[in-house]
Amino acid sequence: MLVLAADVYEAVLEHAREDAPLEACGVLAGERDPESGVARAVSVHRAHNAADAPRVAYEIDPADLLHLIESIEEAGREVVGFYHSHPAGPPHLSDRDRREATWEGYHYLLVSLAGSTAICDAWRWTGEEFVRDDVAVRD
Repeated sequence: MLVLAADVYEAVLEHAREDAPLEACGVLAGERDPESGVARAVSVHRAHNAADAPRVAYEIDPADLLHLIESIEEAGREVVGFYHSHPAGPPHLSDRDRREATWEGYHYLLVSLAGSTAICDAWRWTGEEFVRDDVAVRD
C-alpha cells in the first residue's frame, strides 16, 4: 500500500495539472517497510522531465535524481517511490514505464488527467513485474 499525506496528494495533482500537456514527474519521500510493502509519503520533490518526448514519456536526469535523494536523506527521510502523470491517458504503466523501472520494491504512482477527475493508481516493482497496489490519502 502507498499512503499519501493529504498535502502530498494535492501537491502531486497540482504538479500534474501545471505541467500538462507534458508528463510531470518527481520523487515521493517518507518511510517504507519493505517487509509489509507499505510506504508512507510525507513529502513530494518535483523533478524536471528530461525525456526526449515529454508529452508521452518521463525521465528524471540522473544528476537531478542524485541531488533529490541527497536532499531527502538530509531531511531524515527516504525515497518511497516516484510519480508521473499521463495528461491524456489512463493511469496504467506504459511499455516504456515497465522497461525503465529500476527501483525494486518501490512504488510508482501514476496520475491520469484524461477525465474530468484526476485518477491515481500505484504500482510496486518486484524486480520481475509490476503489482498494482492500493493508494490511501490520509491527513
